[in-house]
Amino acid sequence: MPINFILFIAALLVSFLLFRWLFTVIKSTVINLLMIALIIVLLQFAFGISYQELFNEIIKLPQTFQDFFDSTVSLFDNILSI
Repeated sequence: MPINFILFIAALLVSFLLFRWLFTVIKSTVINLLMIALIIVLLQFAFGISYQELFNEIIKLPQTFQDFFDSTVSLFDNILSI
């Protein structure tokens, strides 16, 4: 079996695996984008929430989590000090 044939088969196999991986990544990206778009459209039409309001809430999430954590810790401190 000539070395060129083996090299050709290996190149086909690697190409197939790369294209399969690329297709999987693109497919999952498109599905996630469509789900996000669906959620935004649903929020706009069902509740009148604009994407700017949603984006502003997403930006404030770290502070919201920090406030929640601080209040939970202070609540447990008050319970334990009793």
